[in-house]
Amino acid sequence: MKILVVGGAGYIGSHVTLEAINHGYEVTVFDDLSSGFKDNINASAAFFQGSTLSDTDLSRVMKNCHFDAVIHLAANKAAGESMDNPSEYAKNNIIGGINLIRACEEYGINKFIFSSSAAVYGAPEYNPIDELHPLAPSNFYGYTKLAIENNLQWFSRLKGLRYAALRYFNAAGYDINQRIIGKEINPQNLIPIVMEVASGTRKKLSVFGNDYSTKDGTGIRDYIHVSDLACGHIMALNYLIKHEKDLTVNLGTGDGHSVLDIISMARKVSNKKIEYEFTGRRDGDPGKVIAAGDNAKKLINWDPKYSELHTIISSTWNIYNQ
Repeated sequence: MKILVVGGAGYIGSHVTLEAINHGYEVTVFDDLSSGFKDNINASAAFFQGSTLSDTDLSRVMKNCHFDAVIHLAANKAAGESMDNPSEYAKNNIIGGINLIRACEEYGINKFIFSSSAAVYGAPEYNPIDELHPLAPSNFYGYTKLAIENNLQWFSRLKGLRYAALRYFNAAGYDINQRIIGKEINPQNLIPIVMEVASGTRKKLSVFGNDYSTKDGTGIRDYIHVSDLACGHIMALNYLIKHEKDLTVNLGTGDGHSVLDIISMARKVSNKKIEYEFTGRRDGDPGKVIAAGDNAKKLINWDPKYSELHTIISSTWNIYNQ
């Protein structure tokens, strides 16, 4: 079975590519390398450099390969940046995503795995958050993810496209066998920033808020190891193949760790003093965001294996301590 992994040179995409190859799929990676690295791509995968904003690029990669499925991970992903530059996020995330869906229709690809986000929920009305939680994005990034989910629903209804929307919580960690070593460019997420401080490439960490109603006053998030996340994509694809039914599920562990938990574990793993300072809360940052992951376990038999906090931090430190 042939799969096109769009954004497969990026942090999550390279792990998804590795997982797909390990499951015996024939993989082609399509990536513009704006934030990913060619060296991240497993040698068994074919590679095509191109952009979802180019109909020509999409046609060139699709017209001769007869793909059975697409896994779409290519997107800008910084929530704060999306509020400052919504036009760029509209272009890359919404227009690029719709171009890809349209190309799938044109070339007869009827299985589509979409990298969505817990950002579609916005500020939690309750925790843990299940798939029935109201959809009210509090940033433009979340809106772009919801926009593609809505398009997929319509293409399913009108054109028979079968899709899985995977609502990630906080992806973290690296392949435990260190087969992927490319660091993220200009990371926006907590754990790689903590690793930059530990490795000496960043002086200090800013902790946004210490007055939340949590155990230590800092924000709590649900962290999922990227290899578990990658496995979820393959299980979702297998679900589409077996059931020919659409799927929308959370991918999260149901466990929460505060910012200070992350710093404490990083200090223990790295044996480094990690400097940080408290600053004010960021607009729109909720105190606690935890997944209800029951549906993923029930529907696709997904059970995280690597998402214990020590494994997440140590696998990341192995990359940054090089």
